Amino acid sequence: MKYKSLAHMNCALAQALEVVGERWTLMILRDAFFGARRFSQFQKHLGISKNILSTRLNRLVEDGIMTRHPAPDGAHQEYLLTERGMDLQPVMLALMHWGEKHKPNPNGSRLIFVERESGEPIQPVSAMSRDGRRLSGRQIKATAGPGLDETSRRQLERRHPVAR
Repeated sequence: MKYKSLAHMNCALAQALEVVGERWTLMILRDAFFGARRFSQFQKHLGISKNILSTRLNRLVEDGIMTRHPAPDGAHQEYLLTERGMDLQPVMLALMHWGEKHKPNPNGSRLIFVERESGEPIQPVSAMSRDGRRLSGRQIKATAGPGLDETSRRQLERRHPVAR
């Protein structure tokens, strides 16, 4: 399905979705976080068509989420997450934690994410206050930043009037 571009929107979420908002892209990223590096690994594990996989991997490389390097054997290319790609890990964890909570498997958790060093389970990803308190969605609101255009600023203020 072809989606309408969100690139024209002055919105951080819209800009992020332009890069990672397609479901196959998220599944490719999941597999990359789990160690997949080669085209054939992604294709075999996901069962995705080669043309879609090629398009998605090329887009991830173009957007600086992954890099393409010759494999040590020289016969293949490997796709590696960049720092920009690694910065998506909390997003991926948050989606997986949401899925476990709201779309659970009746037999229990599918995956348990643990700290490498201690082996202890990590806390579910959530918004945190500056002093480390977990915040619910109802405890958070958006305020205008310097990059917000005037039209969006007025819309935000209509939805969330500033106390005077």
